[in-house]
Amino acid sequence: MSSMLVSQLNTYRLEQRLSQTQLAEKLGVTFQTVNRWLNGRVTPSQIHAYHIKKLLQQMVFHAPGH
Repeated sequence: MSSMLVSQLNTYRLEQRLSQTQLAEKLGVTFQTVNRWLNGRVTPSQIHAYHIKKLLQQMVFHAPGH
């Protein structure tokens, strides 16, 4: 589940043209944390996973045609 979530997060980052630093700011974490997630060194904690899901849901609800 976490690897799928991280993959979706990276897709979001690329689609939104965000740097890892910008994504970290959106999630309230450090660049290093985002970098570790995206490189598979660690998985997001339960609370971080919750906030990642919220961010991804906002993308779906704000997509054109919704």
